[in-house]
Amino acid sequence: MHNFQSFLKLIWFAVKGKEQDYTTLSIKRSIVLLAIPMILEMVMESLFAVVDIFFVGKLGSNALATVGLTESVLMIIYAVGMGVSIAATAMVSRRVGERNYHQAGSITFQLIATGSVLALLMGALATAFAGDILALMGAEPEVIATGINYARIIFAGNIAIILLFLINGAFRGAGQPHLAMRALWLANGANIVLDPLLIFGVGSFDGLGLEGAAWATTIGRSIGVAYQLYHLLNGRHLLKITRSNFILSTAVVMRILRVSSGGMGQFLIDSASWIFLTRLIAEFGSQALAGYTIAFRVITFTILPAWGLSSAAATLVGQNLGAQKGKRAELAVWLTARYNVIFMAFITLVFILFGEHLSGFFAQDPEVVSVATEALKIITLGYVFFGLGMVMIQAFNGAGDTKTPSIINIVVLWFIEIPLAYLLAIQFDFGATGAFIAIAFCHSFHALVSWWLFRKGNWKNVKV
Repeated sequence: MHNFQSFLKLIWFAVKGKEQDYTTLSIKRSIVLLAIPMILEMVMESLFAVVDIFFVGKLGSNALATVGLTESVLMIIYAVGMGVSIAATAMVSRRVGERNYHQAGSITFQLIATGSVLALLMGALATAFAGDILALMGAEPEVIATGINYARIIFAGNIAIILLFLINGAFRGAGQPHLAMRALWLANGANIVLDPLLIFGVGSFDGLGLEGAAWATTIGRSIGVAYQLYHLLNGRHLLKITRSNFILSTAVVMRILRVSSGGMGQFLIDSASWIFLTRLIAEFGSQALAGYTIAFRVITFTILPAWGLSSAAATLVGQNLGAQKGKRAELAVWLTARYNVIFMAFITLVFILFGEHLSGFFAQDPEVVSVATEALKIITLGYVFFGLGMVMIQAFNGAGDTKTPSIINIVVLWFIEIPLAYLLAIQFDFGATGAFIAIAFCHSFHALVSWWLFRKGNWKNVKV
């Protein structure tokens, strides 16, 4: 009982947030203090997507189609945001570990400058060609007519998406995950409030329909960015930007782009493999696709805590490498991996015992429920390995070695998983089941390859 109360106090301490020295603090305590805000941050991010779809769904199928198509294009923008965020965590954590706080501030300024330029270039192109992009994605003329302004607003406001990702990556690297969590909570909380008001109106204001959803998202994320900038510029934290940090260095910008490109590659390679698998499962009819979609959503939601735990490893690796404590960095990764494997083993048991009940919560069609249940049971047989692999990948990223995970992704997900899924599903006539087997096997193999390369220790020598 005493241990449980102590753990609850530690969770509350993590949510409240206080700057710590993660190069000397107990590793177990460090993992909890870093992971809890990161888990809560990711839960809020998933809620953001659910709320948007809930309100937009009331506007009809054309509105939903527009959001779906725009989101698929935004995957490229998310990839850039994720890539620069990984670079921010790796570079800032290394400087903080070295106790070079001024340099951490300078790097953060240059990260913001680099991310802003990338966002403005992408935003300008996407906004100018919004109609053509929707048409290229297969949108019907009615969908384009309904949604072109929505797409333009979202594309033009993509700088808020990039900066929210990027600055949160810097906060995590500095050991301030509570600030990253609060920024996302504020952004998504504002969106939840603004969505119904701007879509449907209030009082004498009639609402803006689908365009209201775009404005709610853009304003909400911009509020989150304003909160982030306030904490970077107020001078009260270890990570701060002062006038002396307003310097651009070509060498630093090139380092940012080098580390970011590996992070972007990881995200795009992973996304492309999932898109192919979705297309493959669509061959077996709408019920198979619906079942897979339900399983994928459930899996994504349950993986969020595991990603939060894994992200703690990235910060601990970066800061401890900066403090010349490579052995402690390695120990932090193994301990985080152990916790993640235990959590994923528990989720596996839940899905095996209650997979059918979970699937039935989202669908009534018996065949859809059957496919979703089978997907949950087969894919999660590899969950224990998934838990190990996530931590290994984040450890590489925290060290600034974004190239290794990208190469692993290409080899395992493109050269093994996609051909294997096609072979089992089509050639061996296993149907959708074949794709589920390929996912479980290849993501487990992915984890083992990552574990083997991590043990070699080359990540300790990466300079960022």
